[in-house]
Parts: sequence; structure tokens; C-alpha cells
Amino acid sequence: MMVQAADILDYLNNNRASMVEFLSQLVLAESPSRVPEAQARPLAILGDALDELGFEVQIVPGQDAGGYLQAVPIKSDLDEGARSRQLLLGHCDTVWPLGTLARMPLVVEDNIVRGPGVFDMKGGLTQMIYALQALKEIGATPAYEPVILVNSDEETGSHESKEVILELAQQVERAFILEPALGVSGKLKTARKGVGRFELIAHGRAAHAGLDPGKGINAILVLSYLVQDLDALNDPENGVSVNVGIIEGGLQANVVPAECRAVIDVRVPTKEDALRLEAIISGMASPIAGVSLDISGEFDRPPLEATPANQALWRTAETVGQAMGISLEQGMAGGGSDGNYTSLHTATLDGLGAVGDGAHADHEFIFIDKMIERTALLALLMTTP
Repeated sequence: MMVQAADILDYLNNNRASMVEFLSQLVLAESPSRVPEAQARPLAILGDALDELGFEVQIVPGQDAGGYLQAVPIKSDLDEGARSRQLLLGHCDTVWPLGTLARMPLVVEDNIVRGPGVFDMKGGLTQMIYALQALKEIGATPAYEPVILVNSDEETGSHESKEVILELAQQVERAFILEPALGVSGKLKTARKGVGRFELIAHGRAAHAGLDPGKGINAILVLSYLVQDLDALNDPENGVSVNVGIIEGGLQANVVPAECRAVIDVRVPTKEDALRLEAIISGMASPIAGVSLDISGEFDRPPLEATPANQALWRTAETVGQAMGISLEQGMAGGGSDGNYTSLHTATLDGLGAVGDGAHADHEFIFIDKMIERTALLALLMTTP
């Protein structure tokens, strides 16, 4: 059938209270990344909803993380011999520790919902469920079979779920990432910076700072020079940032420090930048003789770049938005997501989740009317080849 935006919007507006209630359940199920057992409740809420929608749901336990949920339709309306698929990807973990609701309660007021994790990204998970529900209720068939993946370790790097994300990305026509939109204007994310984490450890030689200072080699001094070299790699005009975020070293003031450690966060817009910065940092040498360096790290999230496939998918969204009477914009995000991984293998559109503000911040909130609008956008995108 020809899917009309008005039919989907009517359904969603009539179910506004239900959407807010579902979102509230997810927010009240606090789920910090580093508490694996806390992920069971939001995954169960999502699993039950998908089960009712006719999906075969599998919840895979994690080792150090809380595991992930994977779901596919039990029956497909597409030809069994050629079932092209599309991936809907999100995460249920948040940065907020257990008990945050006591000081940062869930609040539903007029057109706004506030609470820990509501923007990043339980609003997006709600949109995913209700987009599927809207299509089912109006009898519309997705252009490609929807495959669902919700992980619980995204905020800590998706180290356990990365492999299944990469595997699925190679099996689908496209990936829709339900991360929050960019800014309160709601831009879709068609590019993201790659994220690298590096560690430098300088090994000098200890000595008594008063009796034999000349016998020591100061590891802190070595890193003070290297920190300046690292800072010089910043190139804001071209989107490159290098931040030395942690410095640790020394035992006490009267000891020449034998060891000092630095941890560096690096953000780049392109794969070429990532390769260049990784080579520079890995090749750093001590400016002082007698000091050895241990250098480790890599870009664990590659950049999500504006590839031809990604831009074609963006243009599809732009056209769908115009049919809905909304003007969409695209933008680049400084932070990484699992869309950085899917983009390596398939057309990817990120930032399809909630519109609001305050990711990882105390004022975290979303707009309810925009949640409905973006749910309709996702539903229409799923039906558009």
C-alpha cells in the first residue's frame, strides 16, 4: 500500500500518552553501562514490545557488559528468496549511576520529558518501537525487512557488541541509528568524528631530589615536553582535536619521578586523519636520553564520513521530510556512535532519535511533539526503497 504520512501521524498522535508511558518505563529502568545486571530490565521491556509486534527476540548475555538484544520478524512479507534487510540500531545503557533518579527525577510536563537517559537514548528506542507499531497497525510493509539490535555497552565503546554490529552491517542495505538528533534544531547526523584513545608512559630513573638529583631522570619533565607536542597537533579549522585529559606521575615531592603516564583523546573527521595521527603518536620519542616510552592505543571508532552511500540515504530522508512538510538539516557530531562502525559497510543515517538537549548533562530532556514527528519519519523511511 501507499503509505501516507498523515496516517502514521494520526496513529502516533492518538497514541501520544502510550508513547510517553513506554518512554517513562525505560527511563525508570536505570541502566548505567558499568552495571551489567541493570541492563536486564530495559532489554526485557524492549523484548516484550518486539515480541508483541511479531519479532523473534534473542537476548544475548554479555561477559563484562550487559549483553544485547537482537530481533527479526518471525514472518516476512518479503520474498523468502531475496529478503533484503535494514538495520535499526540503538543502545539502552546510559552514563548515569544507579540512584540518579533521586536527584534528577523523571518529569513529564507539557511538551517536555526530563530524566536520566531520556535523550541519550531511550527516546530513540521508544521511537523505534512505535515506528514499527505504527506500520503494523496501518497495514504498511517495510521496503526491507527490519532487523533490530540494541546493545548495552555503547557508552563505554561497544567493545563486546562491536563484532555483531560489524557482522550485521555487512548483511543489510542500510542502517538507521536511533541516537539523539544534533542540537535542538534536530539535525540528522551524516558525519561523526573518529575517536581514538592513546596512552603514553615515560620511564625515567628515580633518585633522591635532595641528595642525588643528578642521578635521576625526571619522567614528568619528559611528558611535559611531549604534551606540548601533542597540543600542537590540534587543528580546529580542519576538525582535528587532541586532548591530554589525564596526567599521572611521581611518588612524592622529594623523589625524582621515575614514571609518568598520560592519556590522550583524539578526534578526527576522516580516515586519512586517523592514520596520520595514529602514526605520529605511535612514533613519538623521548626528548631526553635515558627515558623509554611505552605507547599504546588506537582509533577504536573510525570516522563516519559523508560517503556517497551515506549522502544518498540522507537525500532520501530529506525527500521524505519534505513529503511530511518538514525541512531537515544535516550536520557533523564530534562524538562517536555505533554508526561509525556500520558506515564501514553500509549506507548509514545517524541522529534519527529524539530531539532535545542535555546528553550526559543534568538538564537532559526531549520534546514530545518532535518524538512523534521523528517516529513518523523513521516509519516512512523504512517503507521507502
